[in-house]
Amino acid sequence: MLQRRSCIHSVKVWTHWWFALAAGRRLALHKPPGAQMAEAVLLAVTKIGSVLADEASTAILNKLSEKVNNLKELPGKIKQIGMQLKIMSNLIWQIGTVYLTDEVVKSWIGEVRNVAYHVEDVMDRYSYHALQMEEEGFLKKFFIKGTHYVSVFSSIADEVCEIEKEIQQVIKMKDQWLQHAQLVPNQLVEMERQQSQGWFPEFVKDEDLVGIEENKRWLTGWLYSEEPNSSVITISGMGGLGKSTLVTNVYEREKVNFPAHAWIVVSQIYSVDALLRNLLRKIGTVGPPTPTGIDKMDVHDLKEEIKKQLQHRKCLIVLDDVWEQQVYFQIHDAFQNLQASIIVITTRKDHVGALASSNCHLELQPLARHDAFELFCRRAFYNKKGHECPMEFKEMATSIVDRCHGLPLAIVTIGSLLSSRPQIETWKHTYNQLQSELSKSDHVRAILNLSYHDLSGDLRNCFLYCSLFPEDYAMSRESLVRMWVAEGFVLGKGKNTPEDVAEGNLMELIHRNMLEAFEYDELGRVNTCKMHDIMRELALSVAKEEKFGSANDYGEMIQMDKDVRRLSLCGWKANTPLKVKYPRLRTLVAHGMISSSTMLSSILTESSHLTVLELQDSDINEVPAFVGNLFNLRYIGLRRTNVKSLPESIEKLSNLHTLDIKQTQIEKLPRGIVKIKKLRHLLADRFADEKQSEFRYFIGVEAPKGLLNLEELQTLETVQASKDLAEQLKKLMQLRSIWIDSITAADCANLFATLSTMPLLSSLLISARDVNETLCLQALDPISTNLHRLIVRGQWAAGTLEYPIFRNHGERLKYLALSWCQLGEDPLEVLAPHVPNLTYLSLNRVKSANTLVLSAKCFPHLKTLVLKRMPDVKQLEIGDGALPCIEGLYIMSLAQLNKVPQGIESLLSLRKLWLLNLHSDFRSQWCKNGMHQKMPHVPDIRI
Repeated sequence: MLQRRSCIHSVKVWTHWWFALAAGRRLALHKPPGAQMAEAVLLAVTKIGSVLADEASTAILNKLSEKVNNLKELPGKIKQIGMQLKIMSNLIWQIGTVYLTDEVVKSWIGEVRNVAYHVEDVMDRYSYHALQMEEEGFLKKFFIKGTHYVSVFSSIADEVCEIEKEIQQVIKMKDQWLQHAQLVPNQLVEMERQQSQGWFPEFVKDEDLVGIEENKRWLTGWLYSEEPNSSVITISGMGGLGKSTLVTNVYEREKVNFPAHAWIVVSQIYSVDALLRNLLRKIGTVGPPTPTGIDKMDVHDLKEEIKKQLQHRKCLIVLDDVWEQQVYFQIHDAFQNLQASIIVITTRKDHVGALASSNCHLELQPLARHDAFELFCRRAFYNKKGHECPMEFKEMATSIVDRCHGLPLAIVTIGSLLSSRPQIETWKHTYNQLQSELSKSDHVRAILNLSYHDLSGDLRNCFLYCSLFPEDYAMSRESLVRMWVAEGFVLGKGKNTPEDVAEGNLMELIHRNMLEAFEYDELGRVNTCKMHDIMRELALSVAKEEKFGSANDYGEMIQMDKDVRRLSLCGWKANTPLKVKYPRLRTLVAHGMISSSTMLSSILTESSHLTVLELQDSDINEVPAFVGNLFNLRYIGLRRTNVKSLPESIEKLSNLHTLDIKQTQIEKLPRGIVKIKKLRHLLADRFADEKQSEFRYFIGVEAPKGLLNLEELQTLETVQASKDLAEQLKKLMQLRSIWIDSITAADCANLFATLSTMPLLSSLLISARDVNETLCLQALDPISTNLHRLIVRGQWAAGTLEYPIFRNHGERLKYLALSWCQLGEDPLEVLAPHVPNLTYLSLNRVKSANTLVLSAKCFPHLKTLVLKRMPDVKQLEIGDGALPCIEGLYIMSLAQLNKVPQGIESLLSLRKLWLLNLHSDFRSQWCKNGMHQKMPHVPDIRI
């Protein structure tokens, strides 16, 4: 790799060379400057823009220049560097994907990236110290602290001079090593990029399954075979052939015939006790309740408990994505001597496939040519009737499909890529490029590379970032968005906040099939998403090559480049402190991997540029005080750790955007938290009762004095009510989501009146101090038209449904969760006319009549209904036409319910039905009525 060098080059000379180059090719740029930069350069240029636009820091620097003359030149030098980086990034964009096959071009772009990283680091230091000076009232204390800050900014100025020299060297490298022909862009690249911003359908759906009918018949037959050695079934084949898709299709239809069933994703990194514990929990949802103390059981005890749970029950277990035979050998004795136990294993490895007899081993093959063409057309022409391929595209479509070699993932990916490109010329260009890429041995990587390089710079950064999470991990939309914003991958646009823009990026990646939607919320937004294994491999490979980030085990980490900027410890098995330091580190993701505060200190000691620190589920008790010195820290995630308090030094983190301390042991926030004026998301509560049986099973933190200073707060979850809380909230007009705990009757009027003035409020949780406290919602009349989620815990005042929150806003509510309240004889009947547009409704410990009735046409949009711990309910009746859109019905812990809900089989849209912990006679009534046979359309039924 070419190394960084030093010395300056004139912007004028570089700009002259650039325009001569572009004019010589008679190529006009149709995109605005910087529209699709190299991702690293994009961040650097963005941060330069922020520095130059800050008038306060400019004024401070001018004052410092009175003492040191060369500081006067600093803003001008930074501006020139920004101009040069823009030109470089535009050139890289013009080159298109030439560098994928040209190692010299690739090396040169690597050097541009190194310069951009250096610029980003320096600009972060500049911004931080400028902000510190502003907050300290530097202009008033110039003679007191002037010497210190002159030294700080003189050091920054020296680094800027070094960057100028590095840029000069990069230009010399280009002139010396890159030939004119290597830099010739293709006009069709520009045309394609302009046309690539359309809509892309989601990952393979049921109706998109092609060519698997014979395999389905084989697999289904084996599930019921009485032949010896048929208890283990294996499905093998390379990644992307659709192994999991096939097994999922059969499993969802046939599991109703197995009283015990579970789907376990194994992947490359696993532990035996975690697998067994996961298995026990899953079979516990469809049979006897999971025993207490499961987390303390060793492997032997777990196996014995599984045997006990599965005794005299047919069971179907799927072990998905198994990489080594030992996985089966380590757990199979938990299933020995059990009647009719079937284990289905999916794997990419032939030796794992050999675990089954040849009569029960299915080795998937690529799709036949006609099936491959049909699947391609369903994706490329998803918006045409019958998905028919237009005549003028048939020859090119056939050629493209042939290049995919029958691999479903490749076909779906390239079909989706072309779905919004109706011009035959762009199809031809894509095919030519594909042909070159597929000359390499790894044709899957080649096809996926096309999708990756079709992304804009900010989307590439967001995509690569997802590779830091473990295999098959369900990534939270909210967490991803906050991390992307913290990293500076997205900026606000117009009236849209950075979070809004980041959510748009997430949806774009899903539409492009780079991510898979996993769960949706009440508004139809993606709630969690996953990254396909092959996509993750691509992302990890690119991230490592570009020094963007890495997910490694301990052995690989020791050998890693010290300039790595993002690190995931999610696959780390070592328990010893990390001896290698990473001075460029910006993100550390360590879900459950940090085993002590000493280990944490070892990792963070020299990582002064750290931006994101995600430690959820880690076994740490405290956060080191020196965390306050990490000037660049914008995101701290400590969810579900054992941390009891935060250090006072946290007040020094003036750039902090997100502090997530949910489900920790923290009762009180440091007083200085209110000094962090950029704080946007504060999430804090602790579990008082993990079984969630007590009224206040979670408790919010005390509101810090001076909360009103945090005017940029968008999320505040959960804070305890107090006498002055209403007054403190009056300045927090950016709040979108607020959860308030321990409200008394005396608090209601002032508190709810203040909440009503918040123009952006969209999610609200209010919880009484105790079960006997009555909440009066009369003053709750939000001016916000965005309020769609309402959660209320506690007794209601009489006539609540006639108050403005339901009378004026009931039609806007999509999500309603009520606990410990009295609505009337039949709460479903009472609520239905007031909240007609709900998509989610949960009633927990709500007093009611013995019989609940869902009448015809009630809750026409409801997708999820939860009825939980309602001790009076003995019967549920569902009228014709009720719940026409219902997908999930969860009836749990209704101890008096002994009859099958009347009309339940008429819910044809139902996909999940849980009927758990009901009357002891319920199961026999269900079986006696043959309900499983009456509801074959419901893939997930748990009794």
